[in-house]
Amino acid sequence: MADRLVCRECHRVLEAADGEQCPACGSTSLTEDWAGYVIIAHPGTSQIAEEMEVTEPGKYALKVR
Repeated sequence: MADRLVCRECHRVLEAADGEQCPACGSTSLTEDWAGYVIIAHPGTSQIAEEMEVTEPGKYALKVR
């Protein structure tokens, strides 16, 4: 998944084509150094989303360096 970046602020997994800014939180702190991801479809009923403090559906990295 070398063609994907992750936002260091919100951990959202982005396509490299998304540019230099996270569309979810607006951060410009993106990295290619991450491991594992989870897809959260219903953050309001997800225990994982609650632990990660995620409020929007999407793909999120579990570990970001």
